[in-house]
Amino acid sequence: MKKYFLFKTGAVVISLLTLGSCAKNKDIDPSITNIAVTNPDFQTLEDAAIRGDVAVTLGNKNPDPASGGNYTVFAPTNAAFSRLGLNSAQDLTALQQPFLRNTLFYHVFSGTLPGSALTPGSASASALGLQRRIIRRADGSLYVNGSRIVGTDVRAANGLIHPIDKVLLATGADVLNSALALQSGSVFVKPELTFLVEAVVYCNLQGALTGTPGSPQLTVFAPTDQAFKDLGVILGVALNQPADIRKLPVATVTAVLLNHVVLGGAQGGKFTSELPENTTITAAGGPVTLGAFNNGILTVKGRSNTVPANMAIPDVQCTNGVVHVIDRVLLP
Repeated sequence: MKKYFLFKTGAVVISLLTLGSCAKNKDIDPSITNIAVTNPDFQTLEDAAIRGDVAVTLGNKNPDPASGGNYTVFAPTNAAFSRLGLNSAQDLTALQQPFLRNTLFYHVFSGTLPGSALTPGSASASALGLQRRIIRRADGSLYVNGSRIVGTDVRAANGLIHPIDKVLLATGADVLNSALALQSGSVFVKPELTFLVEAVVYCNLQGALTGTPGSPQLTVFAPTDQAFKDLGVILGVALNQPADIRKLPVATVTAVLLNHVVLGGAQGGKFTSELPENTTITAAGGPVTLGAFNNGILTVKGRSNTVPANMAIPDVQCTNGVVHVIDRVLLP
């Protein structure tokens, strides 16, 4: 594919429109790629498909003989990308290209998966290899993981599109190695969760976050780097860099970290769509209060917090649970 520049030229758009064997005309349905190009609601998805190098794949028939030549895509709208601060092709450069590519494949099913097959409690395999859960809330709304399905069965020449309101995120690794990937800049170009990783190592809690066969599924609330810096202001300790965590007693840091992990049980490994709103759940370090389910997210509050934490990046699927990145440290 030709290198993609931020300002799309007519030549680039024309090349996208002719990627697949099913060019758009009055007699033939457009391909999945064609729909992303021509529908303004999927502009950021189009940009992501180009940067992630999947536009060609989704512009053609599926070569897998078992697929019937089709793909099914859970397609994030512009608003879905915007929730992650991704509003343009330039914004997408904040993500490492391999991670973006894998993220897009996590939205793809090989074959036809009609809306009628999206039944609560079912799971669907993704092209990334990980399973996604279909969840129905009490109000009747339907979710794939923590993303609301806002439409179904948009027909394309090479499959179906189901629009969703949040980008599906998965790492293909356990919670510990997912945090390490963020810390090393393998997800976002700018490293994140560097304070959290330092704290986990300081307290020797790596084993608790490592997935092994048969280990309980975790729900983890992961504070951002800025959340730890803000904690330093509250405690009167300058936490300017990850190593500064070691200024605090290891017992104190351990107690704080355990307050962010739900180990198995009824609330382990849960997406936002599954967490019980307006109630208290039990983390390894004590009770944590969840707020109302609003626009696909919940607030989270530790026992000693005066202000609840917001979810900055919810519903990151890991092999041993689900991580919700939050903007405040939860205090026991």
